[in-house]
Amino acid sequence: MKPIIIIAAVPQEVELLEKALGYSGRVKAGGYEYVEGTIGNLRVVVCAGGIGKINAAAATAVMIDRYQPQLVINIGCAGAYVGSGLAVGNLVVASEEVLADDGVLVADGWKDLRYMNLPSVDQGGMNCYNLLPLSRHASEKAMQLADYYGVFLMRGRSATVSTCSGTRQYGAELSQRWSALIENMEGAAVAQVCLRCGVDCLEIRGISNLVEERDLKKWDIPRAVENAQRFVLKYLEEMDRPDSMPLPRAVPEL
Repeated sequence: MKPIIIIAAVPQEVELLEKALGYSGRVKAGGYEYVEGTIGNLRVVVCAGGIGKINAAAATAVMIDRYQPQLVINIGCAGAYVGSGLAVGNLVVASEEVLADDGVLVADGWKDLRYMNLPSVDQGGMNCYNLLPLSRHASEKAMQLADYYGVFLMRGRSATVSTCSGTRQYGAELSQRWSALIENMEGAAVAQVCLRCGVDCLEIRGISNLVEERDLKKWDIPRAVENAQRFVLKYLEEMDRPDSMPLPRAVPEL
């Protein structure tokens, strides 16, 4: 059976998952360390690839090339835009990822990749600019699981940035521009590599803070990453059930 790959930015975002695997040691490939183990009958590989889009894309490419997985799960924390209806500790499953600040700044303002006629993905009839779809089937399964267990899970668009929003005003600009609920630093890179490789991608994030004037005293990263990991463990356990339907191949809707 093909494994499940779990990609995060930092070790704190996968500590509980690694413990659940009961792995015997760390493996290194392509400059990245990771662990491999099982949850029930599922083979699971967990990699904390580093902060930002470059690390996330490289780690995802290395893991896909090495394992040819059935599913990639991107997990971590995120900031929620004010007005999204989200609070610290809530969970989000991404329906789409956005390369939120990839573009050009011209005299009349910021323009996106479509304006530049530079698609981020252009292969096999698939043409994406700033918006990158994730697996609808995987996210729907997550929503159904959350409903079954009474877990608050919101589905919507996630914005990936290279420059994080440190003020409510800048966060509001990005949120309104892209109709996004949250922002992070890696999700679009993972989604983009998965699209290129034809692998389904699921993204689950816990809310560590609201996107407003930056004040780390108001953040709760431990709560955010614990909630996200516990939900992903439930998701994996559900996938391992004999009567659980396998995730079908997602066809991106552009």
